[in-house]
Amino acid sequence: MNILTALLASAAINGFFFFLAARMKTDVFTDITYSLTFAVLAVLGFVFRKGFHPEQAIVMIFVLLWAARLGSYLFRRILKTGVDHRFDAMRDKPSEFGKFWALQAVTVWIVMLPALGLYGAESIAAGEFLQRILLVAGSVLWISGFLIEAVADGQKYAFKNKPENAGKFMNQGLWKHARHPNYFGEILAWWGVALVALPFLSGWRLLYMAGPVFITVLLLFVSGVPLLEKSWEEKWGGDPAFREYKASTRLRVPLPKKGGGGGE
Repeated sequence: MNILTALLASAAINGFFFFLAARMKTDVFTDITYSLTFAVLAVLGFVFRKGFHPEQAIVMIFVLLWAARLGSYLFRRILKTGVDHRFDAMRDKPSEFGKFWALQAVTVWIVMLPALGLYGAESIAAGEFLQRILLVAGSVLWISGFLIEAVADGQKYAFKNKPENAGKFMNQGLWKHARHPNYFGEILAWWGVALVALPFLSGWRLLYMAGPVFITVLLLFVSGVPLLEKSWEEKWGGDPAFREYKASTRLRVPLPKKGGGGGE
């Protein structure tokens, strides 16, 4: 499957669920469609791959596990909350709502570029030694990121579901050491996928490494961390405990911090 076909598939999946979401005026489909699109592209890419390399199967498994875990978590969350307030200003405006879905389709496609490049590779572009090193390094990175993101999401979900924590900010578990450990884990996971794919990319196909760069920039500087930091500031900015937490806790990396001072 070439990258244009993958883009069309991503657009078709998100277009279909956009139609349902807009027609039913519901937020239930949004996040689950995000994960579903990753899973579908991973399977289609593997089925219509060129040649066969173990890395192709490994990457498909990585993406499917990540998508299943995140999708089930987000689906449980939206079923519980019933609404995603990100869409309050656009839910009744199909043109604005549609822009979000179009961006989601393109985002999945860009993030999947290293995997798509791997599926389209007929031979190894790098030496076998480098291939093995990057396979091990990428796998370790992906496993670490997957576990960090899963643990962070699980801890926050459990915290939010305790009545005594209503209205409180999360500062336990991994969140005690970083304000956004889940995003850190997700970034690691996609860099892991990219490293596994890298030995099979050469020439202009090295541009496929834009995938992990894109998700890193998106989460850290555009739609992830900045939006949450702004929301938290509006909710708890006047709380001395939150000010202390923010000043003494890393922004991303869930490691104990020596001494005081601001985030990373």
